[in-house]
Amino acid sequence: MPMKHSNYSVIIVGSGIAGLYAAIKLAETVELPDGILLLTKSQLSESNSRYAQGGIVGVLPENKLDSVSLHVADTIKAGCGLSDFNVVKFISENSQHAIKDLMKYGVSFDKNDRNELNFTLEGAHSVRRILHVGGDATGYGIEKALVEKVKNDPHISQNVTIYEQTLAIDLLKDSNNNCRGLISFNNVTQEYEAIYAPVTVLATGGTGQVYKYTTNPSVTTGDGLALGIRAGAVTKDMEFIQFHPTALSIENSDSRFLISESVRGEGARLLNQNGEYFMSEHAQKDLAPRDVVARCIYSQLSKGNKVYLDASFIDSDKFKNRFPNIYKTCLENGIDIAHDNIPVAPAAHYCMGGIRTEINGKTSINNLYAIGEVACTSLHGANRLASNSLLECVVSAYELVNTVSKLDLKSSKIIDETVIGIIKKYTEADSDNFDDVDVIDLKSKLKNIMWNNVGIVRSEESLLTALSEINNISEIYNSKDKCNSIDEYELRNMLLVAKCITNAALKRKESIGAHFRADSSTGTQIHQTKDLSKDEDKIDDAKVTA
Repeated sequence: MPMKHSNYSVIIVGSGIAGLYAAIKLAETVELPDGILLLTKSQLSESNSRYAQGGIVGVLPENKLDSVSLHVADTIKAGCGLSDFNVVKFISENSQHAIKDLMKYGVSFDKNDRNELNFTLEGAHSVRRILHVGGDATGYGIEKALVEKVKNDPHISQNVTIYEQTLAIDLLKDSNNNCRGLISFNNVTQEYEAIYAPVTVLATGGTGQVYKYTTNPSVTTGDGLALGIRAGAVTKDMEFIQFHPTALSIENSDSRFLISESVRGEGARLLNQNGEYFMSEHAQKDLAPRDVVARCIYSQLSKGNKVYLDASFIDSDKFKNRFPNIYKTCLENGIDIAHDNIPVAPAAHYCMGGIRTEINGKTSINNLYAIGEVACTSLHGANRLASNSLLECVVSAYELVNTVSKLDLKSSKIIDETVIGIIKKYTEADSDNFDDVDVIDLKSKLKNIMWNNVGIVRSEESLLTALSEINNISEIYNSKDKCNSIDEYELRNMLLVAKCITNAALKRKESIGAHFRADSSTGTQIHQTKDLSKDEDKIDDAKVTA
């Protein structure tokens, strides 16, 4: 079967904030003989970034109460000491440059009555340092500004080719561990394309859709991570899945609309159906680290209690202005925050692990880079500090551009037999026929398996059960290489990612951060105690060094 072949200087897979920002900076600053290809399996503006309500960390000089050392200490404490100190310090130090750059590109961060940047508070932060756009639409605001820049700036648009409704399905890795590009599949035309480039960047977001309940949009099926795993890229920390404590929980609905942590930052409190404010005993109360709050809510739900967010502590007019989308969504579901408590439950939100990278996105495969949630720079450790992820996207993308600017970006026409063999899989073979397999049903079964067995609380028994059931689905859906639709490719990716998460969770026997083993005898109180010498030493070191 014929296949189109094309060449670019850089391929970027994913159109979230990390991918868009990298494309803009590359087009502005780097010589690109063959231009940039920006590839997205949905629409340009549809990504996980778009739904980020919480905000972006800004350690800025005008915020006199804050400092790099404080932010580093908060990040390392939230990450249970597993964050890489040098990475945390570098990203924190560069936050002011990232914020100023975003503002230059048209991002309008919220300001107070004095026309100063409005810093807010979120869980496990020691001071107010979070910046927002449109109250509770930060991801959307940043994404919108970057999309407009890519589309409307003449210099950027002439250097960036955009493929929509197109999924990257295989990396072209040669026999010398070099990534030479990728194979793409267009869901509209059903056409495959071999795309070559001296640099390939994965910016595909996370894995939330492998779980039944998630705050992530439907596109978040771990595609970039699966690409890396299939090509042999090293992964790290895949057992650490962050479950956001407060997602809107509507009876008889799997949908989980995020109720931003900032709502608690502004004064809302968690209570159960008996009117008990059950976070009161914790040192940080309702703003404890996310894994702690999620487990506390999980404990309440396990007892048969319902959990609510009481926003009556916030003036209703202030709530409407500060959280317009949350207010609107609650109202659409019959919840008036002026009179009603908001029913909440945890949902899969963020993957702290991913393809192991350096701060500039460099992976274990030559010429392959990964940035954003698909990557693991070791910033987040065992538990992501709220609003660090959008900052990481921008800083890592900037460092990626600095690295790529020093490379020869002329496309090579020479490919070896290994690459040719990968291409042949999609030109010579017919698609595997799965007409008798309900792919949507298998996706649903996989989500249930992961939620019930590899969720907020795990054990060796539950993890082994999950692995067995995932393998059973893999036997039913024994896709070799070529599929018929994006749905089928997504299922292939979700199965691979689910196995990776489960195997990583099996290997880590102790409980730490977001990875909670019910059968562990150590570390189960990692955030409930104050005298963990290992963590405190790292925090003190962070304060002194920074």
